Amino acid sequence: MPPPAPVLQRTPADRPLLVLLPGMDGTGLMFEPFVAALGHSGFEARVMRYPAALTSYPACIHHARTLLPRDRPFLLLGESFSGPVAVALAAEAPENLVGLVLCGTFARNPRPGLAWAASLLGILPSRLPLFLIRFLLLGRWATEPLLARVQALLPQVPAGTLKSRLRSVVAVDETPLLARLRVPTLALVGAQDRLVPPVATEWLRAHLPNLDIARLQGPHWLLQTRPDAAVKAIEAFLERLPKGTEVEPEPLVAVETDPST
Repeated sequence: MPPPAPVLQRTPADRPLLVLLPGMDGTGLMFEPFVAALGHSGFEARVMRYPAALTSYPACIHHARTLLPRDRPFLLLGESFSGPVAVALAAEAPENLVGLVLCGTFARNPRPGLAWAASLLGILPSRLPLFLIRFLLLGRWATEPLLARVQALLPQVPAGTLKSRLRSVVAVDETPLLARLRVPTLALVGAQDRLVPPVATEWLRAHLPNLDIARLQGPHWLLQTRPDAAVKAIEAFLERLPKGTEVEPEPLVAVETDPST
């Protein structure tokens, strides 16, 4: 009897480049903890940034499209605001794209019931207070270094830019593009996300049946608070990608248990 075929594993040298599309601030500065964790695991990352003048989804999509790598395999990750950008780019099937990761994000307005409030954005304060950012984005995972990073970030993004991008979120709907995705897709979901509700992931799953889901204990800013766990989830996703003529695996839903309960 011949020996069993060896299990193919991707070594660090085989790993695709991770192209990271940022959240609403567009600076990519909040990716630093995640980029460090990727480096420790042998990944190379490239952080894209949106100039402050770019506030519409078509403008951000065009900008990101011009910066996609053309000389090596890459994995595209869209965080929060950038989910629709990542979906639109992946639907174009760019050369060398091997997979898509959607982190704490959506294909359409994640809270359509609040669309009526878009007209009130003009009277919101120019800056959200730190306690509200902490509540919505960090929860019990808030640390002094992360809060200090937020305080350093806020002055770099004009208030008008944030409000205009929020209006873009209210109006966006890239649902029709989900049917055009031809690459494996992973949704990273924070089990304690107070900003993007579970219905946003359910919507993705309903229109993308082959979606893998990794639900980790953490807040909206999952990559910032649980970077090592997020890297492990991406590693597991890459190991499940079809290799050669291998049959594509069934979609997986992985739920991390909460040790505090």
